[in-house]
Amino acid sequence: MTSGSRKFVFFILLVGLAFVAYQYMIKPANKYLAESKQRVQTKMAKLSEFEKATAAANNLNKQLEELQQAIKFFESKLPPTSEIAEVLQQVTVIVQKQGLTPKTIRTLQRKNNSGYVEQPLKMQLVGNFNSFYSFLLELEKLPRIMKIRELQLEKQTDKSELILNRKNDNFNGA
Repeated sequence: MTSGSRKFVFFILLVGLAFVAYQYMIKPANKYLAESKQRVQTKMAKLSEFEKATAAANNLNKQLEELQQAIKFFESKLPPTSEIAEVLQQVTVIVQKQGLTPKTIRTLQRKNNSGYVEQPLKMQLVGNFNSFYSFLLELEKLPRIMKIRELQLEKQTDKSELILNRKNDNFNGA
């Protein structure tokens, strides 16, 4: 064999070795690398979704804290059961302060609702309309939540005064 043919055979061998190396080493490695990149991209997409979900969860936690603060605020407006007598005393003082004469002030059966107690009152008051209106304004200024479900105004035989018959005033308490 001459040196030219040896070089040619050596060259063919090198090309064949490169082809075999490409077919059996580089091509599978590239395929594995592409699959790995695809898996990483899929995991990155899932991670991005989890980050968004975590941000949303943090936002929900923040909203939950705000709602709990609002609940505490409104619960502070409701008198506890032990303070219902105090609220009744405050209402009585307002009645007398406004120049109304209480005929009857009775507590009715207490209603337990979820989270608070409702204490209905039945009141009969005697006085003029301006005094009654002032009474309602003062009642509104109390730091407690109060609801008037039913109100009856009756004219007295004496034209200068009204009988103020208030039923089912509810003083809500926790």
